[in-house]
Order: sequence, then C-alpha cells, then structure tokens
Amino acid sequence: MATIRDVAQRAGVSVSSVSNVLNGRSDRMRKETLLRIEQAINELQFQPSRAALQLKTGQVSLLGLLVPSIVNPSFASLAHEVDIAARRYGYRVLLGNTYRNPAEENAFINDLLSQGVRGVIVASTMVEQKFLHSALQRGLVMVNYDVQSQPGCDTETAPQTDRVSMDNFQAGKLAAYHLIDRGCRRITFATETGKSASRSSRINGFLSAVKEAGLSDSCTVLEGKAREGYGDAEMTELGKQLAEKIAQSSMMPQGIVAINDMMAIGLIAGLRAQNIRVPQDISIIGFDNTLMSALFTPSLTSVAPPLANMATTMVERLMERLADNAIPAGEYLFSPQLVMRESVID
Repeated sequence: MATIRDVAQRAGVSVSSVSNVLNGRSDRMRKETLLRIEQAINELQFQPSRAALQLKTGQVSLLGLLVPSIVNPSFASLAHEVDIAARRYGYRVLLGNTYRNPAEENAFINDLLSQGVRGVIVASTMVEQKFLHSALQRGLVMVNYDVQSQPGCDTETAPQTDRVSMDNFQAGKLAAYHLIDRGCRRITFATETGKSASRSSRINGFLSAVKEAGLSDSCTVLEGKAREGYGDAEMTELGKQLAEKIAQSSMMPQGIVAINDMMAIGLIAGLRAQNIRVPQDISIIGFDNTLMSALFTPSLTSVAPPLANMATTMVERLMERLADNAIPAGEYLFSPQLVMRESVID
C-alpha cells in the first residue's frame, strides 16, 4: 500500500507539498507541481489514512447509523438510502445493530466517538437516556429517526437532537380509512406488545379513524408477544401466530392493519395455511413499503414513508450541524403515502 512518502518520491516533491494538496492548500503551488502530485496519487492509487485524518482534525468522513435489527427490511432500506445520501458528501456509513438495548446503544456510540465519528443517525426508542446526553456533551451530533416529540415534552431538558419521522398517527388513520372505504367494518390492528413511540402513534391513528367512522365497537387491537425485546426480528413469525388466533375467532375481521410489512406477510402466510384467502376473505395492509411487499403473493398494500427524502434530510442536518453545532436542533415530519396493491379488496 502506497504511503505519502511514496507519492512525494514519485512526484519529486517534499512530503509537506503532498500534504498541502491533500488538505486543500494548493492555491500557491505551481500548476506543474500540482499536476505531478495529482498524477502520482492516481498512479499509486494512494488513499489518505483515516487515522491520520482523525489525529489532525479529530473527525473522519464517516457517519454512524444505529438500527434495532437489520433483519427487518425496513431498516435495510433505511441504511441503503442513508448510504446514498452520505456519499454525496464524500462520507461512508458505519452500521450497528442495537436490538433496542441501551447497553448496546451506549457501546456503539462510545465506539463511534473513539474512532472520530461525530455524526450519527439513531433509530431508537430511548432518546431520553442519560448516556445520550453525555455523548452530546462530548461532541456527538445526532439525528433521531422515526421519533416524534411527545405532547408535554420539556424541550429545555430534552437532548438537542434533530428528529425526522413519518407522521405515524396519520399513517395509522390512512391505513384504517383505506380499509373502511373498501367496505370493511370489522377491522383488527395486529401488532407486537412492545410499544415504541412510532408503533403507539400508528395504533392511536387507527383508533382515531375507526372512532370517527363510528366503528369502535367492531374494531380491536390484537397483540402478539415476542420472545426477545420489541420483536424486530420476529415479525413474520408473530404474524403467523396471530393468523391462527384470527382463524379461531368466532367473528373474523374483514380487514387487518399490521404494524409493518413483515407482520403483514406473516399474517397472509398464516391465513393461507388456515384456508383463508387474502383479499377475498380478509384484506390486509402493512407499513413501510419494503421490497418484499411488491414481490409477495398477493402483493401487499402498504403505507410508505418517503424514505429517500427523509434520509437526505437526516444527512443534510448532520452536515449542517457538524459544521456549526450552534445551529438549533429541529423536527421534520413527513407525510405518509399509500401504495395500493392486491392484498386489499377492490
């Protein structure tokens, strides 16, 4: 692997001249000298040391992304979009699975800080943890994904982090009303018992919609218990389990809103095993609009976040606040979009 000394020797210049080029200080350099250095860099395929850059600036061109579980395709899609947005600024993304575990989150954040990473996107249910306050005081710049400020939140004591989220309350309403508009009067919301802020908002939006439609007495929330945590890696299996309960009920729902696409796919598979057809017997709608939702049979109607726009906003906010941490944190709420496919009856 070529070193900065190799580049200097190839170009016939001093190491400090190469360093000036690498750090953007070539304005007073003779044009032919600059061209020789650039040619030597290209010929030797020289890559500046990230460790050296950290020693010089205290930072590296890396961003952190902490998610509960990459097994959930919605978080894989998030990582993809964040990576695309980060590359526009010459940054790469380090990914960590936290399993919604405070100790894991704390360890990852400490690792990032120790490596000179100062910007991080966190998909977490635990934005008020003390270790996050500590990390912010140590220079971390953070964006919380899919977390909205709650009514009555004390903004003076809350961590100064940007929040970027889909409007999950409206997403829950949108899903419920889509089923109601298709003639469903008995509707079940299927979810896992662990209530993150976004899950609670979706359920509350669903309950608001059925109440407005006068259907509260015929609509229910059905919960399944995961073996670990919030069930981020178990949603398909939970959907299958809930399908068995639904098939055994005396009055089956006409429509189901699932907490996310993976649970919805599990429900469809479980109902099929019970000889219950989707959408002829029961319509199903999910959230997140993951890649599998279009590939499954029947293809899944889903409420989608504008993920590319959200990722761009998160990375832009990190860049702005890394440049000037005095910029106040903000909240950015994105409208959900309904993607209609085959799992809801016409």
